[in-house]
Amino acid sequence: MKPITRRSVLRSAAGSGVLAATTAALGACALGGGDDKPQDSAQGAKNSANPLGVKEDAPLEVVIFNGGFGEDYAKAHEAMYKEKYPKAEIKHSATAKIATTLQPRFVDGSPPDVIDNSGAEQIDFNGLVSQGALADLQPLLDAPSIDDPGKKVRDTLLPGSLLPGTYDGKTMAFNYTYTVYGIWYSQKLLTDKGWAYPKTWDEMISLCKTIKAAGISPWTYQGKHPRYMSWPILAAAAKMAGQDVLVAIDNLEPNAWKHEAILAAAEAYSQLAVDGYIMPGSEGLDHIQSETEWCHGKAVFISCGSWLESEMSKVTPEGFQMSVAPTPSLTSGDKLPFEALRGTTGEPFIVPSKAKNLNGGLEYLRIMLSKKGATDFMTKTASLTCVAGIEPGAGASPGLTSVTKALKASGDKGFNWVYNSYYRKLERELVDAACGALFTKQINAKQWVEQCQKGADSIAKDDTIKKYKRS
Repeated sequence: MKPITRRSVLRSAAGSGVLAATTAALGACALGGGDDKPQDSAQGAKNSANPLGVKEDAPLEVVIFNGGFGEDYAKAHEAMYKEKYPKAEIKHSATAKIATTLQPRFVDGSPPDVIDNSGAEQIDFNGLVSQGALADLQPLLDAPSIDDPGKKVRDTLLPGSLLPGTYDGKTMAFNYTYTVYGIWYSQKLLTDKGWAYPKTWDEMISLCKTIKAAGISPWTYQGKHPRYMSWPILAAAAKMAGQDVLVAIDNLEPNAWKHEAILAAAEAYSQLAVDGYIMPGSEGLDHIQSETEWCHGKAVFISCGSWLESEMSKVTPEGFQMSVAPTPSLTSGDKLPFEALRGTTGEPFIVPSKAKNLNGGLEYLRIMLSKKGATDFMTKTASLTCVAGIEPGAGASPGLTSVTKALKASGDKGFNWVYNSYYRKLERELVDAACGALFTKQINAKQWVEQCQKGADSIAKDDTIKKYKRS
């Protein structure tokens, strides 16, 4: 059987509205969706100790994306599940190739019970949701919290946690990590050089000149995944003009990408390439390679999410003092303050509607959302979860400490976008390609917004792709 590729999965989902197991052998076979709860799903008696009706001896299968967070945290959560349901056998596996591994199992109706649907080979959510392949997570969210039975699970989460996985009012994916996006740097390097993180774009360009004169590249980026540079562009635009800019993009509104704030932000960040402030060869590096070069001091700044510290834990030099800061303000009249940054949940977990142990899958997520589960994850990965009230202690890593500080400073001024969740192809292919061209100086900022808008319009006009509305 010819293996699925990320490109074939996306092409199938976007072009026909149907995800395929393989182009050659299975063609446009639909996912195994349909009923919210299959007839052969394991059922147990519901009571106060077992609010989701888990069958105590039903096997549970968990598949984890083996990326920056690794898989040790999942093994700890599985041990917690096993402690509560000792008769249940747990099958654990981890892979970086989620679509290749699991696409055929969705098609033949035998998906795992819990999936961390993340990474470059993430299965397109638009296809999963539109074909009924995912279980509605409302029973989990309305179940009592493990730590406080007087509270529903949904009431123990950080504000906005459910937005990225909610489609037409139904939460179909649960994003576990709380990710802060921003500009990363070594505090030790800045301190040693006597440099201060710039709060305005003019200050950024001035510092870039100084850094380059010192023989260091001011910036690098994940060249083979250039969409990472779309994040500071959109963040800067949102700070300049307000969050309505992002809502318009999420809703595929005409000319949303051509907003003057987005053009201004694109012009600012493209200046990094035009003026030679990006590390030579960055365009040929993947995320691990570029981030490793950054850790080795070859560049000062890089755009990323807060999984960066965990992802680079094996190569980060002692005393590096990894730190994150918001995007610099574009103008003195920005609607949002410098401290405002993008904070959102990530690492989406799903329970397939055809899961053999659907209730067990929901219970596994409930265990993850306990204070013990969230604290264990934070300890193992140096990353926050969406569970409220879980903060790092005094001995926390520099990156995690910086993330927590930045998040508190942002307060209620934080923002987010979800077009990348609604329409994966738009970010992962169309915006990605536009960013690749922009940061290799093949196109200018005006052409970039036009190319992004053209991509958004193609999604909007495609009747085979289900559309979602963000209010």
